[in-house]
Amino acid sequence: MKLICSDLVKTYGHKNAVDHVSLTLEQGKIYGLIGRNGAGKTTLLSMLTAQNPVTSGTVTLDGEPVWENRRALDHLCFSRELNVSQESGVGSMKVKEYLRLASYYYPDWDGELARRLVELFELPVKKKLMKLSKGMLSMVTIVVALASKAAFTILDEPVAGLDVVMREKFYKLLLEEYAATGRTFVISTHIIEEAADVLEEVIIMHQGKILTVANTQELVDSARYVSGRAEDVDAAVEGLTVCHSETMGRSKGATVFLKPGEQIRPGYDVTVQPINLQKVFVAMCGEEAH
Repeated sequence: MKLICSDLVKTYGHKNAVDHVSLTLEQGKIYGLIGRNGAGKTTLLSMLTAQNPVTSGTVTLDGEPVWENRRALDHLCFSRELNVSQESGVGSMKVKEYLRLASYYYPDWDGELARRLVELFELPVKKKLMKLSKGMLSMVTIVVALASKAAFTILDEPVAGLDVVMREKFYKLLLEEYAATGRTFVISTHIIEEAADVLEEVIIMHQGKILTVANTQELVDSARYVSGRAEDVDAAVEGLTVCHSETMGRSKGATVFLKPGEQIRPGYDVTVQPINLQKVFVAMCGEEAH
């Protein structure tokens, strides 16, 4: 089973929030979608799960369009921040009522798992959603995502409002569920480094476009930060793929991506350091990136 979007566009006014994106999500992987605010991540995810109509392009699950297709939608779950304003109507629902509603919507709903997670998170099931803290609301969305048992489960900022202990607990639960079921998970998060060890593949999005889709470990392993006197750095990285560079007086730093068999040219007085996923992302999407 594959979730595929081809040449996807979403236009608001005169701006493409999602700009000709093509992407294939395969079953049995954990993907991370990272990008700056306004990159188009939530818009893309909402179109992949038929919660937002496309301007142009297609989204299919196993060859069938997802839009208004119950057979496809039964396998998709998009878990995002709850709108609990009084106007939304959702806010006045109690936690247990909201979970009961979710159980009707998702045909593979695991009620036992939902109950276990509610106990683990100590969720007040008789409380109205509008009375919950931001962290508690995130826990509700996590319960729905995991208990849905949907083959493709997408979580948009699932750890928003959670403290570091609860964030670790969430990732542990996610990995347990993944190991047990082989479901596909897509996680969009701004807290990149905590998620890096969990993400098998990373999708980096910038200004409505996909910059790269790569194996997370291979991408990080290929990146180096080279620093020293500007002329030495330039000579050491000549011919390599320089993603980002910055000059400070006579000193320079450059982030490079090494292809198989490539190396930083020896014989120059430079410092070469490995970098983590967060720094890779900043190099690719930061203001000065070029």
